[in-house]
Amino acid sequence: MKKGKVYLVGAGPGDPGLFTLKGKKVLEEADVVIYDYLANPRLLDFCKEEAEKIYVGKKAGAHTLPQEEINKLLVEKAKEGKIVVRLKGGDPFLFGRGGEEAEALVEENIPFEVVPGITSAIAVPAYAGIPVTHRDYTSTLAIITGHEAENKEESKIDFLALSKIGTLIFLMGVKNLPYIAKRLIEEGKNPNTPVAVIQWGTIPNQKTVTGTLENIAEKVKEKGITAPAIIIIGEVVKLREKFNWFESKPLFGKKIIITRTREQASKLAEKLEELGAICYEIPTIKVEPILNEKVFQMIEELSKYDWIVFTSENGVKTFLKTLWKKGKDLRALGGVKIAVIGKATKNVLENYGIFPDLIPEKDYTQEGLVSAFSKLDLKNKYILIARAKETREVLPEKLRELGAKVEVLPIYETKICEESKEKLKEILKEGVDLITFTSSSTVKNFFKLIEDAEKEQLKNIIFVSIGPITSSTLKEFGFEPHIEAEEYTIEGLVRAIENYFSKNEGGVIK
Repeated sequence: MKKGKVYLVGAGPGDPGLFTLKGKKVLEEADVVIYDYLANPRLLDFCKEEAEKIYVGKKAGAHTLPQEEINKLLVEKAKEGKIVVRLKGGDPFLFGRGGEEAEALVEENIPFEVVPGITSAIAVPAYAGIPVTHRDYTSTLAIITGHEAENKEESKIDFLALSKIGTLIFLMGVKNLPYIAKRLIEEGKNPNTPVAVIQWGTIPNQKTVTGTLENIAEKVKEKGITAPAIIIIGEVVKLREKFNWFESKPLFGKKIIITRTREQASKLAEKLEELGAICYEIPTIKVEPILNEKVFQMIEELSKYDWIVFTSENGVKTFLKTLWKKGKDLRALGGVKIAVIGKATKNVLENYGIFPDLIPEKDYTQEGLVSAFSKLDLKNKYILIARAKETREVLPEKLRELGAKVEVLPIYETKICEESKEKLKEILKEGVDLITFTSSSTVKNFFKLIEDAEKEQLKNIIFVSIGPITSSTLKEFGFEPHIEAEEYTIEGLVRAIENYFSKNEGGVIK
């Protein structure tokens, strides 16, 4: 039997961008992933589809599995000959009990490797604008577990020694903060020593409270800070006023619903998260290819067309997949010119090594594409439009008026994503700041997914539209878009949102 192997992998502090390249590599190869509460679930997107994913998260008062059972699970899966990734928040060997898991593997003669992760002890203060060392403040640093009961008879923490160290980082200590502050003051630490407590560090719902050893426990209680949080004690905390880069991002803490398809949502979420937003990917539509005899027949007759027109990214992807399904490759497009509706569609084509012959200069709509075609002689030219089943008929009608012989090939259809209904209901109840719409179909299906009673929750939400066609559909449902992109692309949408929150400059502000 093939011998398995275990990788003890640090998931980092929370921001998926801080995950290591080696961690990504082993996740992609894993047969089994055993992951923690503090491991960002988006890292699981790196796993292969068939990988078994097992949640063993532990948080205060709620342990999915005791540590001994987790150790046994690692051994058991490895003995089945599988590649196992143990995905742990932060670094596996820094208060992560990775050492105990390694011991269990050694005892059973299971091969393993450790993939270190960026620890929250360093990363979280950095995201709060606090360097843990600075030559003008301190050159000493201690990282301590704060997860120690106050009534413990004999503490393993030497508070006298710690009181003499410049920067102290307590992990998992927010519950014991009053005790930690009290003991440090008792051992001679100045009561006015600056302190910061940071909850959910490195992700957009990060929350930071500052104070002194004397008053920090009270301030944390007032602000409702709970685990997961880390405590930084020392003069370096003063630097936060100058270095607070992360929480100063233009969209920091804004909660945004993204209604694109699951496959397309990540690109928009990534750009908004770079600006500090908290994104909820709640697809209202899903794309299903149309595979019938008409589609296959027209694929066989591509050589008769002068032009093929793509009006969406999904049209390109579905068309090419259908082409390959018929055993053909890009040579089937030889001699055929290609037109696209906009930059996003152009970019997808170019990823496949195909460079379009025609694209509107700025107006990325059917009307804009008609305008681009109007400069050409289309008399008796055969044009195939590969598109969604249901969409506006502007393009084929206007091209026929220009003398072209147009055939429409519905290559896919967008359907409502019913599985998003409960999640959408839950998120709206919690409260969001913005909802983005990138097509008329995302608007229509959004309103199909919500109940009439839930429309009351939409009153104070900012509606964001990618362009006038989508805005028009929003108005049909009785909602005026607050933000409309000037350029009808994802980049244009993000730019309009950013401008809206920067004194309403740029974009079309409704």
